[in-house]
Amino acid sequence: MATAAPSAASRIAVVTGASSGIGAATARQLAAAGYRVVLTARRKDRIEALAEEIAAAGGSATAYQLDVTDRAAVDEFATAFKTIGVLVNNAGGALGADPVATGDPADWRTMYETNVIGTLNLTQALLPKLVASGDGTVVVVSSTAGHGTYEGGAGYVAAKHGTHVLAETLRLEIVGQPVRVIEIAPGMVRTDEFALTRFAGDQEKAEKVYEGVAEPLTADDVADTITWAVTRPSHVNVDLLILRPRAQASNTKVHREL
Repeated sequence: MATAAPSAASRIAVVTGASSGIGAATARQLAAAGYRVVLTARRKDRIEALAEEIAAAGGSATAYQLDVTDRAAVDEFATAFKTIGVLVNNAGGALGADPVATGDPADWRTMYETNVIGTLNLTQALLPKLVASGDGTVVVVSSTAGHGTYEGGAGYVAAKHGTHVLAETLRLEIVGQPVRVIEIAPGMVRTDEFALTRFAGDQEKAEKVYEGVAEPLTADDVADTITWAVTRPSHVNVDLLILRPRAQASNTKVHREL
């Protein structure tokens, strides 16, 4: 099936967490698909450089520094738009891999604020703009962690279960409105920063996550999936798409060639 070009009323796509990884890759691919991409993240220099890169490739992109957990800033950001076509809630991440008995409550709180409240903030602020477009799409980038647990992951798992439930409930609540709700749940994705951030910059621990795995997913793999789902015909809603590398059968069963 051919990719559907965005209509004039729905050609603006907001991508959160666009400074690196899945967010940056998604912004590039949506721009290539014809969207005017609005890049948001806390790291202004990163998204400005990405906007320049996209423009040099013939696309359209604007950088906007934003912390998704700052509701006042999110509400101010939303005033810049009358309508938008796509919101990609990608900002999030994991911190630590401690068991429940010794997990740091501050890490849990940060993960919840970023993954769940950040998604809530952007969705609430921009939902009227999506409805006004007449053809809107909300994408929630969750994780296979939102669909099954694993030891040492409870804080992140709890947060991603929150994003999953948010997407599922929103879809029920706005049925009949001209807005789709899509959840993309990646499994093992190797990016430059995810595992490194999770382990507070410990390169050795970060490398062990992917040790022996021939081909983890890449940010481009996930971005390609997001772009495919977004560009389906308007009446087609990809409710939930879980993707993993072939080597990963579940959150706890991964084939490693050691």
